[in-house]
Amino acid sequence: MLIPRGYREEELVTNRASLLLYGGTEEERRSWAQEAAYHFEHEGPLLEVRQPSELAEALKRPKGVVFIPEISKLGLEAQGHILRCLQTQEERPKLVLGMTGSAEAALERGTLREDLHYRLHQAQVDLGAPGLREALKKRWAVLAEQRAAKAAAEREEAERARQAALVRKPGTVTRLSPQQRKGQAKAAPRKASRR
Repeated sequence: MLIPRGYREEELVTNRASLLLYGGTEEERRSWAQEAAYHFEHEGPLLEVRQPSELAEALKRPKGVVFIPEISKLGLEAQGHILRCLQTQEERPKLVLGMTGSAEAALERGTLREDLHYRLHQAQVDLGAPGLREALKKRWAVLAEQRAAKAAAEREEAERARQAALVRKPGTVTRLSPQQRKGQAKAAPRKASRR
């Protein structure tokens, strides 16, 4: 799926570019942001911002993914903070800015800053584009299977480690707590050693 103004949708879900994600439902936009966060999970969990008061702290993150479900609800001043972050912060999170309608409609209504829209002109995804919704559903199903398999493997590894810790192997040293040592000392008094 090509985006005429810049990055392809598949690139935007895996690269560090911040973007404007519009169309579709809020849940579809959130799922898209969760997929992007999956590619950067080593940088921390997805952070969702709904209120202007939450924005400043979110923008301070040096990495990770920040999802704003409805950018127009934050207001123009908050959008100005986002623009400054994009222009001046060398280390910043990947911002996934969502909106219900099209970017052009938001510009006409005055609910989206023109300079922010211009800054993101090469990084926009229209979830209403023909064929994209079906492609995303397939991709998200595969991703859900991968996550489930990874979680099962982690649980299995944790159980193996727990079982290994329960079995004391010959030749290993067991450390005793002071309380355990006292209990053993009372049970078996030590013999005086001869010199």
